[in-house]
Amino acid sequence: MSIALHRPPKPFVPWAEVVPGAPFPMTVQDLLAWPGNDGYRYELVDGVLVRVAGSGDEATTIGTTIVGELYAFVRPRRMGIVTGADGVYKFPGAETGLVPDVGYYGAGRRALMADRKKPIPFAPELAVEVASPDQSPDAMAAKARTYLAGGTRLVWIVWPSRQEVEVWHADEASGPVVHGANDMLDGADVVPGFTCPVTRVFADPLD
Repeated sequence: MSIALHRPPKPFVPWAEVVPGAPFPMTVQDLLAWPGNDGYRYELVDGVLVRVAGSGDEATTIGTTIVGELYAFVRPRRMGIVTGADGVYKFPGAETGLVPDVGYYGAGRRALMADRKKPIPFAPELAVEVASPDQSPDAMAAKARTYLAGGTRLVWIVWPSRQEVEVWHADEASGPVVHGANDMLDGADVVPGFTCPVTRVFADPLD
């Protein structure tokens, strides 16, 4: 792991906190070896290690629901790969590795992966983030824009407290479109044909 003798810069990462005392600079490959048994989830932004608290039952269940809905659609069609909350995506041009709650990339991108044991070497085409109670709209907007700047084409920011989903498109400079209880999520041209009612995202699977 890379060890430096100077202090790391403070990147603009309002959705997380910089890990005190972490080596700098780190690589995305280093991120895969970082211990992860302390209740935090780790990401890397411009070589700086950052962390957020682990998710509770509600957020984890929502993420799992979305994984299940996407997987059930894309798997029989062999459209692509759905990843859960431990899939590390390495962004181009910088040592930045983000770990969406749910990620997706199309089958055509598999040819870009020389070694499947290493971080996924591109941004997800679809990234889903389930906001925690202490993450603000501005912080999550910054993360959505980070995804889009890195090549992600579609971002869903899920707000359990409001039971709403913000949908960010790479070609919409005006910001997200908010989907509520009466709306339907769709995969646009990223996951063509996929739809899911917003109410299903937030439904308790035991009800």
